[in-house]
Amino acid sequence: MSAAAVAPAPHEPVLLEEVVAGLAVQPGATIVDGTFGAGGYTKALLGAGAGRVIAFDRDPTAIEEGRSLVPNSNLTLVHERFSRMDSALIQLDEAPVDGVALDIGVSSMQLDRADRGFSFSKDGPLDMRMSQAGESAAEFLNTAEEAEIARVLRDYGEEPRARAVARAIVGARPLTRTAELAAVVRKALGHRQGMKSDPATRTFQAIRIHLNAELEELEQGLRAAERVLRPGGRIAVVTFHSLEDRIVKRFLKERSGNVPAGSRHRPQIARGPAPTFEKVAKPVAPSERELARNPRARSARLRTAVRTDAPAWDQGGHA
Repeated sequence: MSAAAVAPAPHEPVLLEEVVAGLAVQPGATIVDGTFGAGGYTKALLGAGAGRVIAFDRDPTAIEEGRSLVPNSNLTLVHERFSRMDSALIQLDEAPVDGVALDIGVSSMQLDRADRGFSFSKDGPLDMRMSQAGESAAEFLNTAEEAEIARVLRDYGEEPRARAVARAIVGARPLTRTAELAAVVRKALGHRQGMKSDPATRTFQAIRIHLNAELEELEQGLRAAERVLRPGGRIAVVTFHSLEDRIVKRFLKERSGNVPAGSRHRPQIARGPAPTFEKVAKPVAPSERELARNPRARSARLRTAVRTDAPAWDQGGHA
């Protein structure tokens, strides 16, 4: 399979070369692209010699556009959350697999489309739903209690003035447009023209993560990857902020048996089951060359590890 046989994706994913290298793709390998998006990772994996890619995305638009973007018999598109990859792969008779790639968070194709409501730089309806189903951002912000909005902003956006922003949001109801929400947040936080970063960033991030249950999805997806990877298979996860990276770091540290040793001052911590991952690499950040080309990549971090032959810690999906 040559890279030329696959149509180019409109957006190049972050740390693309590093992800492919981290997965150590072998000819004929079966790889899961858990976050298909615009198809960039899938294209690169097939171009690197993967014999088969099973690509997941909860966004129906990504799946529909992907059918023409990558017209290839070596690709299987699955309209499903990556946290459910294990059950889907069993149904497809494709488990175990040789690698799993995950690019966590919102995709460029979602950010760049104003009608999806993810970006404060493009006015559009307050939506932010990756699956295009369920509660929208407008519905949440216009009905939730002030305390609940503040909790979301604090927990998922790490907003230090969460209560003030929540109060301003409630006072400005009803909100229907991204530009309206951004203006409310900026006013509440005293935004001035020329400031280095837009204070609306944290609020938009928090609402998006909450609506799409992104952190829970990541935790469940890591466990699903543990269950579907063959011994020697590899996982590569790209995160974009500290909340995500912390989850991946903790998971790989725990699953590789890297727990603190006991001392005479502190009793030995009971160790869990046999380690399911090894060769956990140090996080990789984008190069200066990539940052010059794609400033959105600045906060990205890649973590990789290799699956051992130990049984998954919990076959039912709960650690």
